[in-house]
Amino acid sequence: MFRQFANSSKSALRTVAAKNQQVRNLSIHEYMSANLLSEAGVKVPQGIVATSAEEAYQAAKKLGTSDLVIKAQVLAGGRGKGHFDSGLKGGVKTIYSPEEARDLAGKMIGHKIFTKQTGAHGKECSKVFIVERKYVRREYYFAILMDRATQGPVIVASSQGGVDIESVAAENPDAIVKLPVDIKKGLSMESAQELADKLGFVGNAREEAAGTFMKLYKLFLAKDATQIEINPLVETSDHQVMCMDAKFGFDDNASFRQQDVFALRDPTQEDPREVQAEKWNLNYIGLDGRIGCLVNGAGLAMSTMDIIKLHGGEPANFLDVGGSATAKQICEAFKIISSDAGVSAALVNIFGGIMRCDVVAQGIIDAVKELDLKIPLVVRLQGTNVDAGKKLINESGIAIFPCDDLDKAADLVVKLSDITSLAQKAGVHAKLSVA
Repeated sequence: MFRQFANSSKSALRTVAAKNQQVRNLSIHEYMSANLLSEAGVKVPQGIVATSAEEAYQAAKKLGTSDLVIKAQVLAGGRGKGHFDSGLKGGVKTIYSPEEARDLAGKMIGHKIFTKQTGAHGKECSKVFIVERKYVRREYYFAILMDRATQGPVIVASSQGGVDIESVAAENPDAIVKLPVDIKKGLSMESAQELADKLGFVGNAREEAAGTFMKLYKLFLAKDATQIEINPLVETSDHQVMCMDAKFGFDDNASFRQQDVFALRDPTQEDPREVQAEKWNLNYIGLDGRIGCLVNGAGLAMSTMDIIKLHGGEPANFLDVGGSATAKQICEAFKIISSDAGVSAALVNIFGGIMRCDVVAQGIIDAVKELDLKIPLVVRLQGTNVDAGKKLINESGIAIFPCDDLDKAADLVVKLSDITSLAQKAGVHAKLSVA
């Protein structure tokens, strides 16, 4: 529920790719987040990251305790309830010896984990985090997020931590405390203490909790974060307030002044198509449908996806090439679309204002020839140099389905996708052409 403020599960397709800018709210691994917290003076359990089973063994020995936890480092929630392709169930495990650390690390590192947030493809685990286990009296939830409603930071907290906060919000909304913060005034110690009171901290833990809230808010601003989520925040058996698990998100627009933070990015945890799109300054978001889309302009891209759905199809992606793409960028865009094995047809919808239709046409021709594109391609071109663009396509000798009417183009691409999908299921290669 609350992750939507900063990590909005493709909400409005990441605000329509932030109005034509390739946007990613950077997420970093848990062990990196723990380092940032420690540097900010926030208490965290001691831990060591390992990239192999042997390193995990040595890390467990170095920590010098038999109370340990091993955590798979992947950028996805639900690790504790996930499962690996190695057969191991659970990406967060209590361990009691270096030997156990080595054994479990061998079943995590180099294997894919599947959780409710990874999708069917899973995510490969390349590191594990070995941390000391703390015995806790109480668990809390604490997060700082950017809230559009108040146009500033909001603290979301609960005395019911260590569990799925979305479930808590649904079943017991009164357990959720929200505290909007005036970004100009910041979080005051008085407000932090009142929040500690509402969560049930008492005695020395109350003051320590308030101090922790202040440090987290200061870190949130200093690092241009869009999200700091601590789940759980705990009071230990000796009344220390500690952050046991952390999830950070950072504003992509701040990368120029947060170079140390953005150097922590792990592209192996991202969709490789989105990584490739970023290299070519394309706005791409992978979806689950079968119809590839290549459009210029975020609004037109959204409309194109809507009309495909209206005709019973499902878009395979959001792809906005922008207003000044070159033929090479168009070609690279097709490479990204065609890299999705689930795509069975594609629709190009270009309205040439700044973008020239002849440039798009040349990019389409180059892509079809270079990739030996097998899927049917419906092309709608309107605007600047449209006649020159159509002439290039007509003289190319390539089987492309031209269509000037968007409604008819969407209907056609859905039907072609259905035909191609049926042929693929039957093991038949269908080569379609214009009648």
